[in-house]
Amino acid sequence: MWATTLGPLIRDIVNDPSGWRKLRNIVQWTPFFQTYKKQRYPWVQLAGHQGNFKAGPEQGTILKKLCPKEELCFQVLMKDVLRPYVPEYKGHVTCEDGEYHDAYVISVLPSLTLTPAIYLQLQDLLGDFTSPCVMDCKVGVRTYLEEELAKAKEKPKLRKDMYEKMIQIDPDAPTEEEHRLKGVTKPRYMVWRETISSTATLGFRIEGIKKSDGKSSKDFKTTKNREQVMDAFRDFIEGFSHAGPKYIQRLKAIKATLEVSDFFSTHEKVIGSSLLFVHDVTNANVWMIDFAKTLVLPNGTKIDHGSKWTVGNHEDGYLIGINNLISIFSDMLQLPDPMANCLPAPTVTTIVTAASEDERNATDNT
Repeated sequence: MWATTLGPLIRDIVNDPSGWRKLRNIVQWTPFFQTYKKQRYPWVQLAGHQGNFKAGPEQGTILKKLCPKEELCFQVLMKDVLRPYVPEYKGHVTCEDGEYHDAYVISVLPSLTLTPAIYLQLQDLLGDFTSPCVMDCKVGVRTYLEEELAKAKEKPKLRKDMYEKMIQIDPDAPTEEEHRLKGVTKPRYMVWRETISSTATLGFRIEGIKKSDGKSSKDFKTTKNREQVMDAFRDFIEGFSHAGPKYIQRLKAIKATLEVSDFFSTHEKVIGSSLLFVHDVTNANVWMIDFAKTLVLPNGTKIDHGSKWTVGNHEDGYLIGINNLISIFSDMLQLPDPMANCLPAPTVTTIVTAASEDERNATDNT
């Protein structure tokens, strides 16, 4: 047992001011920790949240930094019909200083003040795959909460950083006034950002793709129309003929379950959440992930997840995205289109918030 071997070393350094640093260096080189350090989670890299994830203390688990709203969602989901389609939630794990610590290590270091961080322990969705291909698709016609947009509108200020992000993607996107001031407001940027990708047109967008050879891409910010998305999907499953049919089957099962889910009917559904597609040479599967922005609907508010979104109605277009995913994969495989009668995603109107006189003067004087 590694704890028995390390025991004398731990006791020798407990009183050393740099003791914990030495202990950490020792622990990181033990076989126990090396096993977990070797684990890789390409879907974490795709989402750009490496710092929020760690290898889990149990085989087949991964740790995600605690978000109370997300934890509440997982607690509800574990009792909902959607449970088979989300990572299994296994409770809390406490971490400190970047590593998971066994209870034995903590128990023999009573003199050290630890600052623990709490992580959710979740099922490792890649655990049953070998050299998997992974795709992250963010679902819905918007990826921001209504309260985020409302807050941004309260005291809109010109943001030079958002203006620069905008012109990097499309130099013609800002208005003449925005070009002159070299700034855009946050509400303007938030809504514009959704219109340049397939979020507004198809109800989902590709966040990133990682192939089995390790090559990855997140260059999908302007992948907007159906043909462009289909080309990306075709490249994603190339050489894996079993993946497409299995993805369609799984997406249909998710859709059918969403329609009878209490969780789905009572939440401003998974704003900013994703569908995770994973396949290897034999398997293929899809899961719903990321619930940090999922909120319970206000009392008396009902949504169908497929109607046009207008500010205040809380619609998210989640089913629009699911329907289009099924339709595009079916078209790729030349199957009958099960979504032929579905309505297209509603058009999102760009909101331009004019700068105040004070903001213009402030910009002119810089």
